[in-house]
Amino acid sequence: MKLEDLLPALASRIALIRRDLHAHPELAFGEWRTADIVAAHLQRLGLQVTRGLAGTGVIGTLRQGNSPRAIGLRADMDALPLEELNAFAHRSTHPGQMHACGHDGHTVMLLGAAEALVALRDVHDADCFDGTVHFIFQPAEEHEGGARVMVAQGLFERFPMEAVYGLHNWPGLPVGEMAIMAGPVMAGADRFDITLRGRGGHAAMPHQACDTVLAGAALVQALQMLVGRNTDPLEPAVLSVTRFHAGHADNVLPEQAQLGGTVRTFSVEQQQLMESGMRRVCAGIAAAYGVVIELDYARGYPPTINSEAEAASCIQAASQLPGIKQVRRDLRPSMGAEDFAYLLRERPGCYVWLGNGGESGRAGEPAQGSCMLHSPHYDFNDEIIPLGIGYWVRLVAQVLPLAG
Repeated sequence: MKLEDLLPALASRIALIRRDLHAHPELAFGEWRTADIVAAHLQRLGLQVTRGLAGTGVIGTLRQGNSPRAIGLRADMDALPLEELNAFAHRSTHPGQMHACGHDGHTVMLLGAAEALVALRDVHDADCFDGTVHFIFQPAEEHEGGARVMVAQGLFERFPMEAVYGLHNWPGLPVGEMAIMAGPVMAGADRFDITLRGRGGHAAMPHQACDTVLAGAALVQALQMLVGRNTDPLEPAVLSVTRFHAGHADNVLPEQAQLGGTVRTFSVEQQQLMESGMRRVCAGIAAAYGVVIELDYARGYPPTINSEAEAASCIQAASQLPGIKQVRRDLRPSMGAEDFAYLLRERPGCYVWLGNGGESGRAGEPAQGSCMLHSPHYDFNDEIIPLGIGYWVRLVAQVLPLAG
């Protein structure tokens, strides 16, 4: 039996699990039902199962042969705090919670890969492997940093591995295409909160006040110059002020104003440059407008940076997979963020994108899987389940080959 023989029936069964998970989404660090389903599936396959890392995390370990080498494959499990607007039968049954990023699909594709590797091992197929695979089912990717928690709680000490790999579905990329690039692939994401304190007063007598709204407006514009004039044009960066709150009456100059937003960068150096620049600009605006400005700058997910050798292995594995028509190496990195970056800070590895659907379907209607991530209309495209399973299997065989 070969991989291609296994995939149709396996993918159909796995798709049923995916739709069940979609109907029962769970938020960060609360993925208890999902973790139970994952653990039970791995145990039925005969894998060694470990639970408890980051609370709801599950690690399944599969060993084959005599090689001491080991790798990790990671899938995220959590949903988003979003009200689903779909009407299909497997829509969310949990109000205000939704699998709007495809983590339900990521979870089942990795489960399917574990099942396929066990089956292929038992028949000594060429897609079998020699070594150890740790299947990492991670909680809390969305904003809460579940990968960071798993690392802090000893993921790599308890489960030694030489490299770690991740996969995300990518709407807008056609089914049958993958994007695999060495170097930066997702941005680092920091957040900031700024408080301006001045002297409130009557709006008709501004000379008797220290106007925090005026100072805040100047600060918003000045911060944009950090990207436009203080950073290398060839070094991508985004600084977006997304919140500005001040006052409640039309005849009162408010005593305080609050700003907030996000900074996106692709390197630690650029991250440091942006933070130091923001502090400098805040100090200058405070002096110019006679107000006090406090900046709270919080480091978030680091940049997701693929290593050269591991990206090359992923490209080779994907290129050998029937059903993958093209492996794209030319896509631009995304300014979105991904906490898989915490794993890549500890071990070399590669994070790839699997096409979830093109931008339009028949007669101009949206194609299945083409709705953008984090949309209330999103659904994972079950058509790509066999491609995801097949990719994981081929990657394991590529990185941990049987002795010739």
